[in-house]
Amino acid sequence: MNKQNSNELLNMNVSNSATGSTPNAMISTEQSRKAAEVQAAMAVAKRFPRDQNIAFRNIMESCKRKTLAEKATYAYPRGGGMVIGPSIRLAEVLAQNWGNMDFGLLELDRSGGESSVMAYCWDMETNVKRTTVFQVRHIRDTKQGPKKLTDERDIYELVANMGARRMRACILNVIPADIVEEALRQCTLTLSKGLEPIADRCRKMVNAFTSISVSVEMLEEYLGYKLDAIDEDGLNQLRSIFTSIKDGESNRENYFTIRSLPEKKREEDDDNVVFEDSKTKTKNRKTKA
Repeated sequence: MNKQNSNELLNMNVSNSATGSTPNAMISTEQSRKAAEVQAAMAVAKRFPRDQNIAFRNIMESCKRKTLAEKATYAYPRGGGMVIGPSIRLAEVLAQNWGNMDFGLLELDRSGGESSVMAYCWDMETNVKRTTVFQVRHIRDTKQGPKKLTDERDIYELVANMGARRMRACILNVIPADIVEEALRQCTLTLSKGLEPIADRCRKMVNAFTSISVSVEMLEEYLGYKLDAIDEDGLNQLRSIFTSIKDGESNRENYFTIRSLPEKKREEDDDNVVFEDSKTKTKNRKTKA
């Protein structure tokens, strides 16, 4: 029996304005409901224990899907090196297929402009559980400085994003390590089979990075060589970085040098725009005459 509750996080808070309930009252109700639900799930898990061979086979079959394999790892710079590991998406698939698992996020309290949240993963068959409690301030960093969040949906998205990494860590502490390693190996094998020419895959990767405002020059500066010379390892590393950015694990600045347009160049461009506008207006006046 699989239960994934990360998507349920704060669902009760989205409708607070309509019901008039306070966040903490709704949280208390959710916790009571959750406790009863877990007790029933544990009874079912004991009655229908997992078949580890079937669970392992299901995991391997899932990792043969190219769409999962492409999102199976993340990459994050740390201490001058690169940390690469199972992504949130892969951790969720592992827990779902291992069976009799309960995992997700729970908001324990909300006060003083911050939420107290618990990320957890519970093997209800063996009663092995991993939890971590953390605080999330209702503030989002923007280019204009910190922005205080008051909208329920904004708070929901912030907490879910901050909690995803903690939830992944909990899942990976419960799933046997050898299962995780085999899943990663299978994902790598999936990506190496029936591949398009590396030039075509590199072109698609460049397009994907362009969608998040990362240029070819920035990619080449990070790799230390031209994209024409990229190999499988380099492509896999870029794929892991893209997954990390898209999943909210990190941002562009962690990997790439973001250069703004020089002030002098910007002023020249502004002057050209004004000049072009003036020519257009003059031409239009002549046409009307």
